Amino acid sequence: MTTEEDSVILYGVPLSQPVRAVIWTLLLKDQDFELVMINPGSKGEMGSRNPDYLRKSPSGTIPCIEERATGFVLSEAHAILCYLSRKNGWDDLYPTNIRIRAKIDSYLHYHHRGARDASLGLFAPRVRKDLNIPEVMQTISITLLTRAIKLLDSAWLSESPFLTGHGMTIADIAAYVEIGQLHHRFTNLFDFGPYPNVSKWLDRMALVEHHDNVHASLQALGNLAEKSPTIDDIKDANKMGYALINEVLRRS
Repeated sequence: MTTEEDSVILYGVPLSQPVRAVIWTLLLKDQDFELVMINPGSKGEMGSRNPDYLRKSPSGTIPCIEERATGFVLSEAHAILCYLSRKNGWDDLYPTNIRIRAKIDSYLHYHHRGARDASLGLFAPRVRKDLNIPEVMQTISITLLTRAIKLLDSAWLSESPFLTGHGMTIADIAAYVEIGQLHHRFTNLFDFGPYPNVSKWLDRMALVEHHDNVHASLQALGNLAEKSPTIDDIKDANKMGYALINEVLRRS
């Protein structure tokens, strides 16, 4: 049961991949939290570039958590996942075995110039047109992403059902929110046909509890291979995802 000391405020939006990783983890561990919507890149009252938010997250990125009891704040999804796992003893998601934990850490460090390029190369150019990501950067990111998926297929997932062994960890959650968003069940922006181990892993992760709730906002965007969403589409998807997550929290 979550105590006041454990309760956190999570700043972000459901369409953000790193935010989804933290939401999913908190829901899996039945951890109470309040999701506060923060508009990425905005200087408005609830924007990530607003001075009030920058005092919590100096980089102006989401997610960021704030502990109700202590006022402690922390940004960067992977740091948040590791911190919460250590603090709360979530040894199933972040095992205490020193070598398994080292493998998880290894993946989390690699992720930023691998699976994370799914967003920079394919997702963000369609959803965050305000970023004006240069075409050459998109091309490089798609190359890096493809290389990462090949590596996951031939190495990380070649002999085990999950990235670091037979149990799902925060490494799988971090990887899935980036790579899974490209699957045909969501945006349909990448062909996983040549990668059987990754394809099986994606299907396996889709069966994990709360998957559908966490990814409902992404589902609402539909097939982005056919057309890019409008600003209203993006706002509506985030609002719907926010409402659904709050409904799940009320039921728990």
